[in-house]
Amino acid sequence: MQQPARWTDRIVDRKTNLKDVAREAGVSLSTASHALNGTAPLTVEVRERVLESARRLGYLENRRKKATIATVRVVLLALTSDAAPQSDLNMVSWTILNGVRRECERRGIRIVPFVSASTRLDPAEVRQAAVDENVDGILVLNDDRPELIRALSMLEKPMVILNGEDPSMLVDTVTVENRFGARLGTEHLLSLGHRRILHLTWQGRTTIRRRYDGYVDAHLVAGLPAPENMVVVAESYEPRHGEQVIRALLKADGRLRGATAIFCAADNLALGCLDALAEAGIRVPEDISVLGFDDIVPGEFSAPPLSTIQMPADRLGAAALSLLEQRLIANDPLRPAHRLELGCRVILRGSIAPPRR
Repeated sequence: MQQPARWTDRIVDRKTNLKDVAREAGVSLSTASHALNGTAPLTVEVRERVLESARRLGYLENRRKKATIATVRVVLLALTSDAAPQSDLNMVSWTILNGVRRECERRGIRIVPFVSASTRLDPAEVRQAAVDENVDGILVLNDDRPELIRALSMLEKPMVILNGEDPSMLVDTVTVENRFGARLGTEHLLSLGHRRILHLTWQGRTTIRRRYDGYVDAHLVAGLPAPENMVVVAESYEPRHGEQVIRALLKADGRLRGATAIFCAADNLALGCLDALAEAGIRVPEDISVLGFDDIVPGEFSAPPLSTIQMPADRLGAAALSLLEQRLIANDPLRPAHRLELGCRVILRGSIAPPRR
């Protein structure tokens, strides 16, 4: 005896719509819409059930062609051990992580965390975790070493480097405009009349070197020669290392090489710098101006409050997830890598003034 046709068989002759998907998945119309567009937090089970119904009915493929569906269900978030613990020293990383978490919750995406045992990610371990968890994409925080990028780019899964760069352009990256932000800050100091600006930095990743580039750019654009003997390098970005460098410099040269301003490549360095200057009886900003980069919360409560370059760390996660979705939707192995940079702005507080000498 011939079985009666199911309702799903009867829709093949017409265009499948969202009501069909909702009925097939056993959910309301609004829940189906939220699941497909990532506009509300839903359980993984509900979202996957809706997506499977949409695939089975052909609705997902039709919408993908219009690039209107969130296709990321599970992401692997890989980070190094020093970025994992929450502390005053890694507030930028934690701001980025919180932004990723909030955006994944909003879109109904499950995060699979992977924390390395050291300050470097092992590409083999990251690849294995991605395969074991059958993730749709990989987010890598901070680690942009060329060997890691080369190894992970061989995976047939989209990947985005968060807060890092890939000069080889093998994978998508999202970061802030470090070079332009540093240029903006240095240009502001120059506009106030500062001509001897010390740059306090450390041997960090590519993103930190971009801040030095912006510092040089600002001088060249102003028609000034690139600063010579005005760069000092700390052991790391921790406040105590910034304090140590300024103390040593003051001991060797009480005039700080004639500087009337100090541009620090990170707020943490700037906070240490403020402590060393206060200890030496040097007033900020009366005797010397200090500018940071990052806009972490402790800078608002330093003495004086720290002027800084604000980086939109909380927005990087949403931008990275959008890149993952775009690559999945495109389904194009020849799609070139995208490099997305978010703009920075100068935040003026109490640590900057025109020079008095």
